[in-house]
Amino acid sequence: MKTLTAGEHAPQFTLTNQYGEPVSLADKLAQGPVLVYFYPKASTPGCTVQACGLNDSLPQLAQHAVTVLGISPDPVAKLLRFADKQQLRFDLLSDEDHHIADAFGVWGEKKFMGRTYDGIHRLSFLIGQDGKVSHVFDKFKTKDHHQVVLTQLAQ
Repeated sequence: MKTLTAGEHAPQFTLTNQYGEPVSLADKLAQGPVLVYFYPKASTPGCTVQACGLNDSLPQLAQHAVTVLGISPDPVAKLLRFADKQQLRFDLLSDEDHHIADAFGVWGEKKFMGRTYDGIHRLSFLIGQDGKVSHVFDKFKTKDHHQVVLTQLAQ
């Protein structure tokens, strides 16, 4: 697993959001910087706390013209249920074949309760309008993720 680092070009992608609509990174970058955050599984406690924190911070992120895109290997229908239940106001994208997670270097071996399996590592990438990764967020608690991002944007 070779994770993208700051200064590298982010892989371009188009994925389907929770409403079954295509969303491309290029289109979002045309509007400003993009926070691409990868999360393991919709509707789990950690992923819910992380998504809700970002959702509540959308006004502050908008002050920096940042768009949020959440990516998981969940199917579109599950993303819609998650977004509706939590009243999320940003795109959740389905990467069922984990092709984009592979491209960003966030898909790999994980261990949980003595079990080893492949899955998404919880990382986020702030991508500038030039298409380059300006910051990688890899050390944070899910409940603090939004604040870590806002602190970085304020620098």
